[in-house]
Amino acid sequence: MFTKLVPFVALGLLSGCVANNGEQYHQETLAAIQHSESQLTNKITNIELNLSNQSDYIESLESEILALNSQVEKLQSESHTSDKPQAEPQVAAAPVTAPKSSQTIVLGEIERVTIDSIKQTFDARVDTGAATSSLNAVDIQEFERNGNNWVRFHLSDGKTPMTDENWIEAPIIRFAKIRQSTTTESERRAVIELWVKVGKIHEKAQFTLADRSQMSHPVLLGREFIRDIALVDVSRQYIHTDIKQK
Repeated sequence: MFTKLVPFVALGLLSGCVANNGEQYHQETLAAIQHSESQLTNKITNIELNLSNQSDYIESLESEILALNSQVEKLQSESHTSDKPQAEPQVAAAPVTAPKSSQTIVLGEIERVTIDSIKQTFDARVDTGAATSSLNAVDIQEFERNGNNWVRFHLSDGKTPMTDENWIEAPIIRFAKIRQSTTTESERRAVIELWVKVGKIHEKAQFTLADRSQMSHPVLLGREFIRDIALVDVSRQYIHTDIKQK
């Protein structure tokens, strides 16, 4: 009797092993699918971010082209007016450009920027090739305040002492995924808003908290900040400060 039961017992054990192996294979397959989906989602996010930056850049170029076309048309109009006989009225040509030129704010490639929250001034590079602005943030600490995500950090220029008096605290608006050219992995960076002042410009700007220790200036002002506010003359520096142009 016992010898007759042995094959059935062995068959049951073998079936159990097969079931366990099948379950393990199923779990490994699900894990592989989830990993692939995560990688695909990250790639799609990066592509969307790149497309957004390119769209911003194209939009900025289109605005500049329209502004240049408008200036050309005004210059042509003035030229035609000046060629007419003196007996004809020429009053209309003067008001076309004079008021606008007096209101135009021009920034140099390098300017001094004051951060309202700590009332300190830093060198900033004005770069129309960058979509967003960024700060050289160190000692970054994320925390929660009133149910919202906040961040605390020091803005480092390599010279100003970093003390308890010049901590910058601000709510996190969003997180941006930035991919460096030297790596395929993206980096998650906090984005905040701060009030800043450059010459006569006093505006709230969005900044990405980044490691700019290898850069020449601790603050970068991108297209989103200067759009519809100012023009940039890369041949000049410190237009709105007492520092002599370099």
